[in-house]
Parts: sequence; structure tokens; C-alpha cells
Amino acid sequence: MLILAVIASAYFIDGINVAGILPAVIAGAVLVFIHSIVKPIVKILTLPINLLTLGLFALILNALFFWFVSGVVSGFSVENFTDALWGSVIVSVLNWFADKVIDKD
Repeated sequence: MLILAVIASAYFIDGINVAGILPAVIAGAVLVFIHSIVKPIVKILTLPINLLTLGLFALILNALFFWFVSGVVSGFSVENFTDALWGSVIVSVLNWFADKVIDKD
């Protein structure tokens, strides 16, 4: 589902470009790796900032991770931080919606 969310973010945001299915698959795999390994560590380290901003700093972290993936994966590009922010919001909302719709037993 993350792959479809990456493609959808490229469809809705002009500054995000995906050159095909393979870059979307690779970008999705890198995002899964970051969200499962790197994000929990960074979340603990940035807990004081996150508490001060009432959780809004988590949006900034998601956008930075999304932007980082565009630098690592060729064929997937994000032009600026604002596009990364909106792209990460779209990916997060679509993943949340998919988790609610798809029953995981």
C-alpha cells in the first residue's frame, strides 16, 4: 500500500516525480526501512522537542525522511521541503486509511 501512496503523492504534488513503478517500489521499501528502524531511534532522541511542539515536530521528521528517500532513490525526486511535507502528509493519511480499511487479523 505504501507504493500506491508514494505514486499518489507524485500525482497530487507537482514537485514530486516518480519515474516508474520500480523507483516507487524502491522508495516504498526505503521508507519502510526508515520507519521501522531509524524513526523509533530519532523519535526518542527528539522527544523533548516533540513535547514542546505538541507533536508537530513529528511532521517535520516525516518530511525530512521523505526528502531523504528522494536523495537516495534514483527515479524518485522531491524538489523542496514544502513538497516533501505535503507528500509525507499524503502518504501518512493514505497509509492510515488503508490500515483502517484493511482488516489485519
